[in-house]
Amino acid sequence: MPSGHVAVAELADALWRAEMNRTAIPPITDGISMFSPSDAYAVQRINVTRRLEQGSVVRGRKVGLTSRASQAVLGVTEPTFGVLLSDMFREDEDELALGDLVQPRVEAELAFVLSTDLSGPGVTTVTAMRSVDCVVPAIEVGDSRITDWRIRVSDTIADNASSARVVIGPGFAPLTPALDLGHLGVLFYRNGVPIDSGAGAAVMGNPVRALAWLANKLAEYGEFLRAGDVVLAGALHRMVPVRAGDEFCAEFARLGAVGVRFTGGAS
Repeated sequence: MPSGHVAVAELADALWRAEMNRTAIPPITDGISMFSPSDAYAVQRINVTRRLEQGSVVRGRKVGLTSRASQAVLGVTEPTFGVLLSDMFREDEDELALGDLVQPRVEAELAFVLSTDLSGPGVTTVTAMRSVDCVVPAIEVGDSRITDWRIRVSDTIADNASSARVVIGPGFAPLTPALDLGHLGVLFYRNGVPIDSGAGAAVMGNPVRALAWLANKLAEYGEFLRAGDVVLAGALHRMVPVRAGDEFCAEFARLGAVGVRFTGGAS
């Protein structure tokens, strides 16, 4: 592919084959001097449309790169987003097959369930809060179809924000002023051993800010959030690589726990 030329359809095809074959590929931005986030979102939309044509349904969005540290690593100043589809969702304590993924990593996140539509521009944290029905504990299973996660920001956007599965816990709480999300903590376990911790402040100081950002960003593409959507607000700690046989549990203050297990073969 000549330097500077962006063939959106070809890049979407490459990522689609990588996911279907469960084989990582080099960064799709290699050799391309001009590939904007808008180009990357166009690639993302092509492959989301393919999933919809196969029967999946949009169930929400995820927000990525919500910490200043992660943004600095990729040289950006705002988050990214991906689409959550119905076939990505799993229940608490479900088993996932490593063979269905490429190079998964996990992290604990807060998830919002919306009670009303939320459409930008002009959404603030206050208006975003009013759209939330409840907050639930979640584990995101991220996955990159890019070899060794050697991603630039446009690689991860195009790759549906490096998403794969969403595990939702059974607990929930209404979003009220008494629920201080910035100080709401989580302890993350692998195989019964605590390996990391975090709090809501890791997500833009307050996870509701990520929700407001998302609504306003979607408006730039003529889209909006719908009542019933699930929104993953962003990572509360570092991403953790997955090994066959691993069991992960995220214990949240006020919300309870959510867990997931990984087996070695394909489903």
